[in-house]
Amino acid sequence: MVKKKISIVSSAFNEQENVEILYQKVKEQMAKFTAIYDYEQIVLDNASTDDTAKKLREIAAQDKHFKVILNTRNFGHIRSPYYGMLQAQGDAVINMVSDLQDPPELIPEFIKKWEEGNKIVLGQKIQAEENGIFFMVRKFYYWLLNKANDTGAELISNFTGFGLYDKEVIEKFRQIDDPYPYLRGLVAELGYQRAVVTYKQPLRKRGVTKNNFYTLYDMAMLGFTNHSKIPLRLATFCGFALSALSLLLAFIYLILKLLYWNHFPLGTAPLLIAVFFFSSMQLFFIGIIGEYLGTVLTQVLHRPLVIEKERINLNK
Repeated sequence: MVKKKISIVSSAFNEQENVEILYQKVKEQMAKFTAIYDYEQIVLDNASTDDTAKKLREIAAQDKHFKVILNTRNFGHIRSPYYGMLQAQGDAVINMVSDLQDPPELIPEFIKKWEEGNKIVLGQKIQAEENGIFFMVRKFYYWLLNKANDTGAELISNFTGFGLYDKEVIEKFRQIDDPYPYLRGLVAELGYQRAVVTYKQPLRKRGVTKNNFYTLYDMAMLGFTNHSKIPLRLATFCGFALSALSLLLAFIYLILKLLYWNHFPLGTAPLLIAVFFFSSMQLFFIGIIGEYLGTVLTQVLHRPLVIEKERINLNK
């Protein structure tokens, strides 16, 4: 009897303090299923500048279950893990980050839910050992995105991509061939039967987070441009409303000036306020249009998700 195969995929950038622990933890969890499943662990290195690649080579030399893809440069936290999932050959693929904030201890629960017939098993964080303000901001973002969502697909709050995906789902990802995928939205769009496993996200204990304002903003705007036209329509509605307001104010000023010709100076303050206000509104909505055009440009250029430099223990 041929065993089913589980693929565990992670991407790494300057994670020399975490990759060996991640390997040990995954190996420990998969040892519980030796009689039932075969497995592979794939780690993509985004051209780390520390000893991450060296440690990955050392582990791969000792364990053929451990497979490595070395990228030519840092392709980021969106493309790299998604590309790794597409390279996996398992009957199920588990995606997790390499900094151990996605607990490997949930692997058995994911597999159990998958064996129950769910094509996707999501890890949803209901708590996080982080600044409470950041957690509330993220919660508000997901609420706002769901309110603005006009695709009909219910987006999952506090889901970062950590979870298990059946090979049928992975094949669908390959067919979609998205050069800059919003994985959280794709999961909702496809509509496969799914289960949710909740967890408390631990703090990063080793290394430095690679997330910053730009990466978080990039992910946030990707969610809106992929799942909502409301910001564009808001620009139209605001333009119409402000035009009507400007016309009304113009009539009011005209009437007051005609009635009180010598006692109603126009003044520069209202003019300056109006100019700055309307200029700000224009720049804001030009920026929104720019975000949508940027998304379209990315799709049209259709550059590769990742350029590989080397594979270890993994066949083309």
